[in-house]
Amino acid sequence: MQRFLALLTWLAFPAYVWQGLGVRRRTTRMLPAQGPVMHEISGQAPAISLLMLGDSSAASVGIGNSEYGLAAQLAELISQRTGRAVRWRAAGFNSATSGQIRDHVLPNLSADPWTHIVLAIGTNDTKNFHSVPRFKSDFGGLLYALRAKWPEARVVWSPVLEFTRAPAMPPLLGTILEMRAAEMNRMGERLCL
Repeated sequence: MQRFLALLTWLAFPAYVWQGLGVRRRTTRMLPAQGPVMHEISGQAPAISLLMLGDSSAASVGIGNSEYGLAAQLAELISQRTGRAVRWRAAGFNSATSGQIRDHVLPNLSADPWTHIVLAIGTNDTKNFHSVPRFKSDFGGLLYALRAKWPEARVVWSPVLEFTRAPAMPPLLGTILEMRAAEMNRMGERLCL
């Protein structure tokens, strides 16, 4: 049933374009946070090395300072819970898709020994109306490349956001994108397993 609904969203494509252009026109494009994209938190050895990779949430877009961003806050939480030192790096970009991260960001990251990689990706693939097969290729290729570059790292994926809860999203557009997101999330979970 969910797949059928996702296919029906193609019939709603004109409404998606119309409402999407309105959202883009009314919504202010925010900048990434100021401050470091790499940092270390002291603690016990061995240190946990955390790479946050993905879209605007990884880049802390809309937040004034990177110390309040997702990577910094997650690193702080890990350090508090484990007592271990945490070295972190955020590599995220506004509107990035999984294919862009795979093709343009990942090849340019040094092969530092990351123990944990958190992916905040898929929302823009959905928002840009990428097909599920394209997402499978792009996100699957990203996972494959991460495994090849850091075979020992634990990779964690944060699924696509709930579009119906986004404040700037009109209800119809949120519903259309949420149906597509369900299929993206289903595919993403399969690929992660």
